[in-house]
Amino acid sequence: MLVLTRKTGEAIKIGDDIEITVISSSGDQVKLGIHAPKHVDIHRKEVYLNIQEENESASVGVADVFNLIRKP
Repeated sequence: MLVLTRKTGEAIKIGDDIEITVISSSGDQVKLGIHAPKHVDIHRKEVYLNIQEENESASVGVADVFNLIRKP
């Protein structure tokens, strides 16, 4: 993990297309601005993990369905 120190208004770049700017900080909260291409999905980690879990749940049994379809 790379750890950086940034002040309000300062930014970091990820590759050529993504820029993260510190908008403000107060206590233990930091407000970030993220500038990225529209094709890049950006989620809070807990939302991302929930999406992954939902996708896994939705795909349960799909292999069985494909096996049923293939049988003559």
